[in-house]
Amino acid sequence: MEQQRVALVTGSATGIGRSVAWRLAERGFAVTVNYSRSEAEAEETAEGVRSRGGRALVVRADVADDSAVRAMVERTVETFGGLDILVNNAGTTHFVPHTDLDGLTAQVWDDILNVNLKGTFFGCRSAMPHLKARKGNIVNIASVAGVAGSGSSIAYAASKGAVITLTKSLAKAFAPEVRVNAVAPGPVQTRWLADHQDMVEAAMPLTPLKRPASPEDVAAVVLFLADETSLMTGQVLVVDGGRTI
Repeated sequence: MEQQRVALVTGSATGIGRSVAWRLAERGFAVTVNYSRSEAEAEETAEGVRSRGGRALVVRADVADDSAVRAMVERTVETFGGLDILVNNAGTTHFVPHTDLDGLTAQVWDDILNVNLKGTFFGCRSAMPHLKARKGNIVNIASVAGVAGSGSSIAYAASKGAVITLTKSLAKAFAPEVRVNAVAPGPVQTRWLADHQDMVEAAMPLTPLKRPASPEDVAAVVLFLADETSLMTGQVLVVDGGRTI
């Protein structure tokens, strides 16, 4: 009997994470759907996984809590028998003008780094033994903010720049058993930016393709790195309509 492939997607109640979970289900993956607050939306994502032919497990866990992440990974392995793909998608931000340095309080830094950077690391660390056992891979969701120093705040840009560095370090450390790559989206039309459409509109004149990314645009690149290529590691693929050319 062929071994079922398994994926864990953090922050998959909505947006990019939901699209990734659904695309993985269409390829026959069992998927752990993770959320921290949006339980109803996470259940909707799981139902979408099942309707696409995949098995689904819903787990509430704050990725900034190392023990919760470890428990989530172990529950995934116990339920599905292993782990092949980890997508670190959970993220947070504070919208602080880049000139407002006093607005970057210690709490703002902690909120952002605890989820975006430490949470990504906790996921990678907990999953690594299981991924090594099945020669799996990791895709981290970074941002063009981490490439260009742009975005919702300096702290957010710094956190995503660190995720890119983390991706490269892990790729070197754990090759050839585990590949580690990242996707760096530009503005994505999700509920994150629902109250900040001015940021999206300001980016469009500088964007050759003249539109922001959709969650499906980003999910397609995640699926390419996770399940279509086998000779890419330590890479960061930018999905921003050409803005950072």
